[in-house]
Amino acid sequence: MEEWIGQWWHRAITHLAEPQRKHLQVTLKDMQRSISLLYRAGGGDAAVRVTPVAASRHGGPRHWLQKVAGSGLRSAMPELDAQTLALPPAISVFDFVELNRDLYLWLAALAAVFEPTGDWIADNRAATARALQRFAGLRERHHRLTAAHLAQRPSLSSLRAKDVPWEAAVQAALRGEEHTALFVTPREVAPVWLWLNACDSGNTEAATPHTPSNGSANPEAPPSPLDDHRRRTRNVKHQPSRNSMLLAAKTDSLTSWSELVRLDRGSDDAPDDNASAAANDMDTLSLARSEQTTASRVRFDLDLPSASADDLPLGPGTKTPEWDWRRNELRPDHCALQCVVARTGEPYRPPAHLQATARRVRRRLEILQSAPRWHKAQVSGDEIDIDAWVRFQSEACGGTHHSETPPVYAHRQRTERSLATLLLADLSLSTDAYATSNARVIDVIREALYVFGSALSGTGDAFEILGFSSVRRQHVRIQHIKGFSEPWGDAVHTRIGALKPGFYTRMGAAIRDATQRLSARPERQRLLLVLTDGKPNDIDVYEGRYGLEDTRHAIHEARAAGLIPFCVTIDHEAHQYLPLLFGAQGYALVHRPQDLVKHLTQAWTTLTR
Repeated sequence: MEEWIGQWWHRAITHLAEPQRKHLQVTLKDMQRSISLLYRAGGGDAAVRVTPVAASRHGGPRHWLQKVAGSGLRSAMPELDAQTLALPPAISVFDFVELNRDLYLWLAALAAVFEPTGDWIADNRAATARALQRFAGLRERHHRLTAAHLAQRPSLSSLRAKDVPWEAAVQAALRGEEHTALFVTPREVAPVWLWLNACDSGNTEAATPHTPSNGSANPEAPPSPLDDHRRRTRNVKHQPSRNSMLLAAKTDSLTSWSELVRLDRGSDDAPDDNASAAANDMDTLSLARSEQTTASRVRFDLDLPSASADDLPLGPGTKTPEWDWRRNELRPDHCALQCVVARTGEPYRPPAHLQATARRVRRRLEILQSAPRWHKAQVSGDEIDIDAWVRFQSEACGGTHHSETPPVYAHRQRTERSLATLLLADLSLSTDAYATSNARVIDVIREALYVFGSALSGTGDAFEILGFSSVRRQHVRIQHIKGFSEPWGDAVHTRIGALKPGFYTRMGAAIRDATQRLSARPERQRLLLVLTDGKPNDIDVYEGRYGLEDTRHAIHEARAAGLIPFCVTIDHEAHQYLPLLFGAQGYALVHRPQDLVKHLTQAWTTLTR
């Protein structure tokens, strides 16, 4: 009974002190597309992702109900760094829904022109002037937002003496007036909802308490509600506070959450609900590597199999460059690639239903290849080309076209196709997770490679199939499955059956190697298909924006070489990063893993028309 009463009192007093205002709330999820479009249109970096921000401590006065409830100390305030634009998950600051929606748009416009120098007030004043100049249509909305926000600011007479100069400087800057130069931080005043807090990308980075992308956790498990919240972190070196030879009191062994959170990706993969709850009460997570260096070394050694158990290397290996977005330069010979092939094993015998699917898809591609094609905009032909006819009539009415033999016909004829395809499959450890209740991602990929390869072998077009994975930049593995000059047969089937998941996803290096292979082909049309289940990552600096920027640069290199890159993915979060890498029309998202073969074949058919 005592516990029940305590819980009831906590909910009641918290609700009275911090009303939810659901009827005025606008969520980031609903505004995500508009925010991204406005941010990109204003010149914001395409690699910066929009994400929810976790609550952090701020200053400012609290009324007596907030003091009783112990609330009013933390708010989700907008922040910007080199990798993320972190905005509140929901906004109900103002008494009108329109103003709350306009606040999201204003923050997106402000972030697009924000240039941090270290002075919070001066940076936001300068960014406000640039945003109003670049987005002239937001002037009226910004005026309404400023008036509404100034009405909410605490009066100077209600503040303590030391807080008055800080609040006065903030209010003067909001009104566009000159103020006394003061060094003020967001933690010393009440939240300024119209401003951004710029984070130092060198000392802070995004941290989310989710399972690593290459883990073997069940993908069907519901994600934590905190998974996508951005948190600020800093790397620290943990030093014991006492001599290990001395016996200390029990109270000395208690460590405050505000002092240190131990985080070691190599050994701490299990989710911890208590750690997530504690992270919500912290402004900055201090990350220190575990002192268990021996275990860490053993774990890393196990990542790489022994030579007797590993696949057979093909050749001495090659070097490829890598794009460093922080230096804005292409670092030559930065990655070491090794092409490997599976050892001879038992032949792969696909099930009967998979063989039937392969025969059906193969017949379909054979029919499409042998069918005559329409050549449009011809001076003579079998039928009228409606599009060409409308275009000709429009030009004739405008007086810009007077040809007596207009190209307004369509003609059917058989043509000889010149096509080379390279399929690059992701074989990282994340493919060991279960895509369905009884099939792993690697099993789905294996079936897709078998069906797709069987179908392409019937068209007569040249094609190659490779897999890729990595362990840091020194160990980028290219798995040889089928070469351009190899026939489709038992040897290739055995390699498909021997595919095993492992390691990480250094996608940029693999795409550069595939680009080099395809560029050497004589065919006129060269298609690069990438099959993956997640974003680029590795255990060094390749996490986050670094991997995305390098992959995007590699894809630009492929297009510059005359290739057609296209991605097929089963990652449900692909819409957050694949448009940046391959373009809005350069990828296909497979919602059901069992439809992977269908989407892969459709993508190839569409791209080769």
